[in-house]
Amino acid sequence: MSRLAVLVPGGRGQLGSELARIVSARSGALVHAPGSAELDVTDREAVADAVDSFAETARDAELRPVVINASAYTAVDAAEEDQERAALVNVEGPAQLAKTCHRSGIPLLHVSTDYVFGGDADRPYEPTDEPGPRTVYGRTKLDGERAVLDSGARAWVVRTGWVYGARGGNFVKTMIRLSRERDSLTVVADQIGSPTWAADLAHGLLELAERVAERRGPDQKVLHCTNTGQVSWCDFARAIFTELGLDETRVQPCTTADFPRPAPRPAYSVLSDAAWREAGLTPMRPWREALRAALETDGEALRGEAG
Repeated sequence: MSRLAVLVPGGRGQLGSELARIVSARSGALVHAPGSAELDVTDREAVADAVDSFAETARDAELRPVVINASAYTAVDAAEEDQERAALVNVEGPAQLAKTCHRSGIPLLHVSTDYVFGGDADRPYEPTDEPGPRTVYGRTKLDGERAVLDSGARAWVVRTGWVYGARGGNFVKTMIRLSRERDSLTVVADQIGSPTWAADLAHGLLELAERVAERRGPDQKVLHCTNTGQVSWCDFARAIFTELGLDETRVQPCTTADFPRPAPRPAYSVLSDAAWREAGLTPMRPWREALRAALETDGEALRGEAG
């Protein structure tokens, strides 16, 4: 990490803030993590200026620049109506970043999602499996992947899912809040995935970034990175309660049909880490172990107690 400079569009979000925190804590590394108010990835000139300026700063410092795109339109339900904005952020934004990275000779890691798949599999999805998104969010993220990979840039797509962390809204924070507000709650039990701590995901992306910066990037251009194992939302909620010393039986199961949403949720969105491991990257730890570490490390923020 000591010779790496990382530009993180979307740097104020759940993942971007973790990337910024980890890189800034390491001596000799450089990070710039602008939020959407500082860098609108849909603005061609702003993207070009930001990437070129960062590349010049990195090279003057004899550091290897890498862009990790953590920006995204992630409001899954809202995207069903706000299709134009979703496409701008999830397709045009990554396309502009990739074109500028290609011109500047900077490698790009683009973060994508399990929603590119239809959710009807009976085993973990491989990167080579045929996508079949069922939502505007999933379709725009898939189109963004393709724009990045077709740009000519030295680019990799990293898909993940069920991310939670200290910043922003997420399932863990919601469950902790509801545990204080309700005696019991119902959570869907027929959607299966792999909860992923943003800090673990950030470490994985930075390991890949180091490899890519040193021109040792994997031949496989699409990879999956989540904490390992699988669980339903209901059992994930019960695990959160248990880790907090609460009675997990307060969480009762329900079906997806009981809570219809504008955008259909994947019934099964577990991502295989086989390609990640075959690339020689460090395997991610099990989701339950990561949850325990997250509550120990980011407990105040996840509980909404941080100032």
